[in-house]
Parts: sequence; C-alpha cells; structure tokens
Amino acid sequence: METDLLYRIFASRHRWLSVPAAFALCAALALAMGYLLAEFGVLIAGAGLAALFIGLWMLRDIEVAYWAVIAIICLLPFASFPFNIGFTPTFLDAAMGALYLIWLLQIATGAQKEFVATSLGLPVGLFILLAIGAFVFGLSHAALTSYVLRHFAEILLSIGLFFLVVNTVRDVDRLRRLVRALLLGAFAAAALGIVLYVTAAYVSDELVIRALSALGRLGYPTGPGVLRYIREDPELPMRATATSVDPNVLGSLLNLALGIGVPQLFAPRPLIRRRYLVPILGTLTLCLGLTMSRGSIIGVGAALCVVATLRYRKLWVLILLALALLLVLPQTQELVVHTIEGLQGEDLATQMRFGEYKDALILIGRYPWLGVGFAGSPDIDTYIGVANVYLQIAEHMGLIGLTSFLVVVGVLFARFWRARHRVAAAPELDSLWWGLHTGLVGALVGGLADHYFFNLDFIHSVALFWLIIGLATAATEMVNPRARQ
Repeated sequence: METDLLYRIFASRHRWLSVPAAFALCAALALAMGYLLAEFGVLIAGAGLAALFIGLWMLRDIEVAYWAVIAIICLLPFASFPFNIGFTPTFLDAAMGALYLIWLLQIATGAQKEFVATSLGLPVGLFILLAIGAFVFGLSHAALTSYVLRHFAEILLSIGLFFLVVNTVRDVDRLRRLVRALLLGAFAAAALGIVLYVTAAYVSDELVIRALSALGRLGYPTGPGVLRYIREDPELPMRATATSVDPNVLGSLLNLALGIGVPQLFAPRPLIRRRYLVPILGTLTLCLGLTMSRGSIIGVGAALCVVATLRYRKLWVLILLALALLLVLPQTQELVVHTIEGLQGEDLATQMRFGEYKDALILIGRYPWLGVGFAGSPDIDTYIGVANVYLQIAEHMGLIGLTSFLVVVGVLFARFWRARHRVAAAPELDSLWWGLHTGLVGALVGGLADHYFFNLDFIHSVALFWLIIGLATAATEMVNPRARQ
C-alpha cells in the first residue's frame, strides 16, 4: 500500500505544527482564489480550483501525477497558463514539476528508501552531463536567453524522467495502468483528430478554425493557419493535427502508441478488452494515415515488422492485409503517392529535407566534437534545425553527444535481447514488454525523418520518448527474476 504523503507531512512528531500549517495553507488558498477571481474571472478561477484539488490528489498518489503528464502530452501539449512569472509556464511544466516534487517528498519522508539506477542509468546520466557541457560550451558564441535556458531545463527534466520512472514504477499493476492511460490518451487525441478532419473536410472548415482558435487563450496559434495541408497548400490534401498543432507531431505520438498497442492483440490478458482494443487501434491507424506523416508511418511499419519476426508471427497476416488495403483502396491513393514521392525525393518537402541534411553535415563538420550547444550557431551561414533526430543531437552536442545517445539505445536493446527469452515466463508482462520496445523501435526509425524527440520547441515529445524508455527499462527490471522477488 502506497504511503500517504500528506499524512507523513502533517502527522510528524511535531504535531503542534500541523495547526498553524493548516491555517497558513487555508489563508494562502483564500488569497490565491481571491486573486484569480479578481484578475481572470470565474472560469480561470474555477480551473485553478480544479487544478488545486488535482494537485492534492497527486500528493496522495503519484500515479495521478503520471496521468496528468500523459493527458497533457496527448491532448494539450502546447497549453500554457494565462499569466507570466518571468516566463509563461505551461501545463506540462506544472505537471512534471508536481511529479518531481512528489518523488522528492517520497524520498524525504522515507517512502522510498533506495535509489534504483539500473545498468542504463550510467549511460543516461552521462548523456545528461554531456548535454550540460555542450550547453555551457555553446554560450561562448551565443547569448543566453530566457527562452533557451527554460527549454534546456525542460529537456533535462524530460530526460530525467527515466530515473523517476524506474524508481517509482516497481510493480506490474502500476506499469499496466500507466501504459493503459497512454493508449487511452493517444486514442482520445486520434479520435479528436478524426472528428476535426471530417468536420473541416465535409462540414465547415470555419467551424474547426474557430474551435482550434479558442485554444489561443492557452497559448495555441489562431486563425486559418491552424488547418494544415501538404506543403501548406490548401489545394492539396489536408492533414490531421488534433490539438498537436503539427501533423508530424501527432504522427509521432500515434507511432509510439501503435507500437505499444498492437502486441496487446496477442496478450492472454490485454490491457484493454479486445472488443474495445480493436476499434482503438483502428482509430489510431486511421488518424495516423490522415496525418500523412510519412516518417511515422514508415517507423511504425518497420517496428511491427520487427516484432512480427521476433515474436508474434501471426502479426504478419495483419501487416500484409494492411499493406494490400493501402495499395488497393481509392481513399489511400493520395497517401501512397505522397509516400512514394518522398522515398524517391521528388516532392518539395523531401528536397528541402535533403537541403537540411546537407547544411547539418556542414555544421557538424565544423564543430564535430561538442557541437554548437543549444543557443544558436556561431556562423552566419549555418543554423540549428534538421528533420532528423540523430543529426539534431549531433548539431547540439557533437559526435560525442550523438555517440552517448547511441550508447543509451544500444544498452537498452542489449538488455532487451538478453531478456527476450525470460519474458515468456512472465505472461502478465510479455506483450506489454514487447510493446514498449516496439514503440521505441518505431520512434527511432521515425526519427530518421523527424526531430521531435530532441527539440527545444517540442518538450512534450522529448518527455514522452524518455517516459517510454523508463517504462521499458522498468518492465525489463520486472522480467529479471531478482527484481520480481
């Protein structure tokens, strides 16, 4: 039974402190509610009160904080609060901050008595240290801004989720609940993306523009630009975005979710009952197709081929059937043509990416060891930014940083390879363990054409990637017989 942090905080041996502490807390809450009512009105004050209750619930159960982080990543990844405290905090900042705070309180109150690092901890820690070193080195040629400092700190917190997860997800039931929450969150995003796409295409695009522009109060973009098209040309097919702003960002989420979810079809006791799981996976697949995100589609395809070859041979039937439908159905021909043009390098978007790759290699060639940091390029004829996560890391952290990242990935999958036979003896973990690693394969393959899993502008994608690495590592620890005793 999980320790109640509120009880531990207030029921200390100095019981006389609990009375003034309670009065101080009530006074602070009253002042905060009064300020919110006077400054922002009833709606924002009500949202603030709801956030307060959720925060107190988080103190009772760290899983609630995990749920909040997952929900924000899936449904409101770019939402920010309507006030400024030197910077504009985002919903994700608050949720991750609460998650770290609860973990620290568990350590401080003795609820957690040991620190778990695993054999992956050293490579991840080294990657963090190299990122800090590259950041400091980069300040020698670029001025530090509050934007860069804040987002770099968020990058570190996102990577640090690995340590938080492996220390707080120590049993199968919690792992199952968190992965289920992730699948349901991705399903909600996919369903919303489909509804908005169909409404804009067949009912009224103005209605969708107004609906998405309403999120402008939370820092989202507004106006006609909220609808996205291939090559940003309204004459070409529209692309689904849901509330992820960019269709490729939504595609990267669905890529991971499908990799995690498909192996559940073969589980003796799936996370979600099959009669619900099948339409959920169908919704994820349909929305991924509507995003026209070629990198994510190829990524999830490659990942499913890997897991079909190594574990679930019957999955090949579904893969071949899906491929046949993709090639035959008239509704999918635009996606097929768009993908073929990309593979052949014929469309403008792909040619622009080739240009980015060339420019990135020039920058890396000039600063090969520690890169140029995170604040900006020292040369006027080069820039930071390329649609490839590996080149993106090399731009920021050089070849040393990229090697460090590849070591993390290598150790992760070396542990996967050694544990693949033992997991069969743990049926409650089997499909879950395979799914988490399948999702990561999809993300790593998709990263060849996208950069969202290591980008200052897409912190939620970085957090999601390292959250999954943490969950996959926690699952491997549970497969280890010593960890399950």
